[in-house]
Amino acid sequence: MPKSRIRKKADYTPPPSKKKATNIKLTSRSWVAPVMLAMFLIGLAWIVVFYVTDTRLPIEAFGNWNIVVGFGFIAAGFGVSTQWK
Repeated sequence: MPKSRIRKKADYTPPPSKKKATNIKLTSRSWVAPVMLAMFLIGLAWIVVFYVTDTRLPIEAFGNWNIVVGFGFIAAGFGVSTQWK
């Protein structure tokens, strides 16, 4: 039995686009990493100082709410990290 010919289809190439490519200008976000790290370190330092000074510093009137303030700085650091590209 004779072999049939293999049909070869031409690969599809889309027609050239008439639309010009637009330049996307990204804003510089070089401030994000330093601010994020600063927030993390301030929050960590706040909590460490609170424990080391036996709850007298950073702000004695806050009492145990100093822990919340420290974690607030850390949470703000995570919030800033969402701006990193």
